[in-house]
Amino acid sequence: MTDYGEEQRNELEALESIYPDSFTVLSQNPASFTITVTSESSENEEIVQLTLQFTYVEKYPDEAPLYEVSSQENLEDEDIEDIMSLLQEQVQENLGMVMIFTLVSAVLEKLNGIVDQMKTRREEEKRRKEKEEEEKEKYMFHGTVVTIENFLSWKATFDVEMNEIRKKKQKEEEQMGKNKLTGKQLFERDHNLDTSDIRFLEEAGSNVEVDESLFQDMDDLDLEDDDDPDYIPGDIGSDDD
Repeated sequence: MTDYGEEQRNELEALESIYPDSFTVLSQNPASFTITVTSESSENEEIVQLTLQFTYVEKYPDEAPLYEVSSQENLEDEDIEDIMSLLQEQVQENLGMVMIFTLVSAVLEKLNGIVDQMKTRREEEKRRKEKEEEEKEKYMFHGTVVTIENFLSWKATFDVEMNEIRKKKQKEEEQMGKNKLTGKQLFERDHNLDTSDIRFLEEAGSNVEVDESLFQDMDDLDLEDDDDPDYIPGDIGSDDD
């Protein structure tokens, strides 16, 4: 007959020896304890961690122990679901044998795999961002490569825009032509225009200045007297001279 109590006590002693810093006894009857499992990682790498709680049933190891995740760090809900499925598989495979060490080892391997996936995702994200930056720089220095397709697309848009501009300009010119008045129309609309020059001269009146210095040398000029009966306009001299 199997002594379940003895097997359970022996396993507890072994577990306490294997996990001295992460093994904690919660109760003796029934035996309940926790083991904290932390992923292996190198310096500066993010770690993932969870605490598993186990409770022996009366006929353990012939019957499955109770187990649950009591706490976790840096794990997604999907990761926890995968771990619980893994524990269920391992329990069924190891019924009849003490199995806590086997279960913890399987979970540790799973956590290390999760860390590797996280590292891979970070590296892929880094490469993606670097590629985006390279594409931006390439575009800044080289612009968009012209192909027949994108040229035709650009030209179609350009033609539409230029047609709209021409229509708008033509409409503005037509409107300006309609609003422009002829000289006759201006005079008919504003009767002050026909007297504006006269009014300007009247207002100028005595304010018009004459530069008399322009006429100071008039007496020195050898001019014929128009009153002389012998004076002929344009006559420079006689034949006798």
